[in-house]
Amino acid sequence: MYLQRKLQDSIAEHFNDIPITAIIGARQVGKSTLAKLLLKNKKDVIYLDLEIRTDKQLLEEPLQFFNINRSKIICIDEVQLLPEVFLEIRHFVDNNPKVKFLILGSSSPELLRQSSETLAGRIFYYELSPLILLEIEGVADLETYWLRGGFPKSLLARNNRLAFVWLENYIKTFLERDLVLFGFNIPSNIMNRLWEMLAHINGQVLNYSQLANSMGVSQPTIKHYVSILHNTFMLRLLPPYFINIKKRLIKSPKVYIRDTGILHALLNISSFRELYSHPTYGSSWEIIVIENIISVYASWKYYFYRTSNGAEIDLVLTKGSEVIAIEIKSSTTPKITKGFWQALDDIKATKAYVIAQVKMPYPLKGKIKVMVYPLMDFLNKPANE
Repeated sequence: MYLQRKLQDSIAEHFNDIPITAIIGARQVGKSTLAKLLLKNKKDVIYLDLEIRTDKQLLEEPLQFFNINRSKIICIDEVQLLPEVFLEIRHFVDNNPKVKFLILGSSSPELLRQSSETLAGRIFYYELSPLILLEIEGVADLETYWLRGGFPKSLLARNNRLAFVWLENYIKTFLERDLVLFGFNIPSNIMNRLWEMLAHINGQVLNYSQLANSMGVSQPTIKHYVSILHNTFMLRLLPPYFINIKKRLIKSPKVYIRDTGILHALLNISSFRELYSHPTYGSSWEIIVIENIISVYASWKYYFYRTSNGAEIDLVLTKGSEVIAIEIKSSTTPKITKGFWQALDDIKATKAYVIAQVKMPYPLKGKIKVMVYPLMDFLNKPANE
């Protein structure tokens, strides 16, 4: 079953206007499926998957291959496995302005570094996330989506047991195979231990010193390991929001496992009943809300806000002069703390919302207008409303 991705229309709209389109995202998130759908009705397409040895061999002499196929759309999947090809693509594009490339990558740091250095001004990036709620209407309910996460093969599995078999294998493959392919020589048991520790502190401010002490390694090493998980889309590092006020602000990022299915597999949670009674229930809901909102508000910058005296906002979105404050509550009867109201005043929010498991939107009383929304209603709401 293929689920229509919201990103598809945006990519298709601009595809003919730019020389290089890049779709990046985690492994198994649906990049190849989306690319093949985008190219389905295009004439003269060459599709190379660099995980296939014979396809990779075709690019031993890249410029020669590109010249032979100059009239075709050239799609290169898992492009991070051949980072030196970026320089050749740049040279070819600069000398052949009508050529079209579609490149797909699992976002290794090498991919991002090479492409940003050599293809600046020639490439548009699109990040494909795991499935969001707007893409699964009528296919899966919120409870199933929340438990299994948004990776298509997990979400669409026949039952929870098979979903978690897939998730456990995904984690194992990522640690034992993918990291090696990305060029990282880190023992899988060490990275697995760190990943599990991060799952236990999901939604908390990241303390590198504490993690380093627990792992018995240096802070720079922990920062390097965390950056690997971040740059391969396994972690979301939510940066703090800084404003010019005389307050003691938290300066470290919050850390989230980006997919709830991965989070639950790392914590050995395989049913919604187990999740409901688990301490991570609230922070797991935060992942659902944050990842869905960031996907829909893709052109906005995102942060969290917290002061040392307890003023806090879970998610702050900014764009131009707009500052949207969002508090996230897993309850059906959300209670708002004094710190939230103080934080709204601190950041001069232009709009404020509470996203909770309520049935319909309603306003809260206070000196600043705050609307309580169900997540789905908020995602369907126009951004300028």
